[in-house]
Amino acid sequence: MTVGNPMANYAAARRAGDFVLVSGVVAVDASRKAIVQSYDELPQQAQEALHAIGYVTGQMTVDLYEAPAVAQSWFVLERIRRIATEHGGSMADVIKLVQYFRDLRHYPFYNRVRGLFYPGEPPASTVVEVSRFMPGDAALIEVEATIYLPGLSSRT
Repeated sequence: MTVGNPMANYAAARRAGDFVLVSGVVAVDASRKAIVQSYDELPQQAQEALHAIGYVTGQMTVDLYEAPAVAQSWFVLERIRRIATEHGGSMADVIKLVQYFRDLRHYPFYNRVRGLFYPGEPPASTVVEVSRFMPGDAALIEVEATIYLPGLSSRT
């Protein structure tokens, strides 16, 4: 699985002084040019972390229902974590998330996964339900982020 650059003509993130503005991230595996749909598409450490919080149960009906939203949640948040790291920060520097869902019933799945990335205080958040995302209807979640990195603007 590759959590790579955007597959269209836009910046994944843009620095503005002490802020890094992260474009909306959807769970597209760039190496396959496909939307993530299952736990098997995630790295082993992600599967183990998700299992520890009650996902990846091994029960086919449960995993089939939850997997797309849970796997996409992990993928998107991991991509934001990597962007923060690339700019010299961490998830603790993410001060705001705007989270878009095709169905707000996926929010509880996402929220539990988000807890893996924010075991302490989460960032300020906005949650919105929308009708669809690019690149296709299999995308269930999109998240944009604002990262605050005071004093690091001269390094990146």
